[in-house]
Amino acid sequence: TFGAFTLLQITCLDISSGGGLGVSTSTDGTMKIWQAANGEIRRLLEGHVYDVNCCRFFPSGLVVLSGGMDAQLKIWSAEDASCVVTFKGHKGGILDTAIVDRGRNVLSCSRDGTARLWDCGKSACLGVIADCSSPVNGIALGAADSSLNLGTPEKAPSEREVGTEGKILLLAREDKKLQGVGLQSRQPVFLFVGSDAFNCCTFLSSTYILAGAQDGNIYQLDVRNTNAPIQVIHRSGAPVLSLLPYRDGFIASQGDGTCFIVQQDLDYVLDLTEADCDPVYKVASWEKEVYTCCRDGIVRRYQLSDL
Repeated sequence: TFGAFTLLQITCLDISSGGGLGVSTSTDGTMKIWQAANGEIRRLLEGHVYDVNCCRFFPSGLVVLSGGMDAQLKIWSAEDASCVVTFKGHKGGILDTAIVDRGRNVLSCSRDGTARLWDCGKSACLGVIADCSSPVNGIALGAADSSLNLGTPEKAPSEREVGTEGKILLLAREDKKLQGVGLQSRQPVFLFVGSDAFNCCTFLSSTYILAGAQDGNIYQLDVRNTNAPIQVIHRSGAPVLSLLPYRDGFIASQGDGTCFIVQQDLDYVLDLTEADCDPVYKVASWEKEVYTCCRDGIVRRYQLSDL
């Protein structure tokens, strides 16, 4: 590591597309925008009630999307800390978000079992993409492999939907299921049953996906055939809390404090941290720099040489 700074009660973080700024959420209802180089606080974002669970920069790097236990989804200016949009409609805490293309539409998932699509320009809900009987802990959006049948919408999509065609939404569910749904069609594409609750998911490519479970299993699946996983990676029995595509592979973090990078056909592993019992909630990266946030309130920054 070549840098560490303390941000209390941190639950999530992200780094802007240019690498200059970081954003992090806290259990006290606030978020902070900081210089990625040294952790110097630039802005305090206040407006959520209770814990803020998730945050991410829009592709521009100037705007932030957040979701909280107050069931509100908010959009903020990173420049002046103003909250420009608040979306209401979820009945439970928001657990994860995704941004469609450049961000005219965004997605959220919640403890209420739904994933919703929102129109940023009109601050309106464009639809419920999935309604599960179980909390949706994480989502990921990707371009679907062209051979995949995403289904057709029951009615013509609103002209306010921008960039939803040809995309698949992954849902990591509390009821041990990983679900794929056509974003524009709202139709189920696959349903995979794992060994424990799924906490997070991500795309490695348009065909390969990853999902991390509460029992420490990381499943690699081919979206074209999810009957059996390509492989199951298991480093420890601690919950998998974060998965991030990185170069030829991915970075994973777990509830026992382990954080590791898997590369080269998923058979080369580099440990960033060993187990020390403080969960690493989230990992973000920019080029060769990897940032982690941990229950101890410390953001750690790692400079990676060529892997």
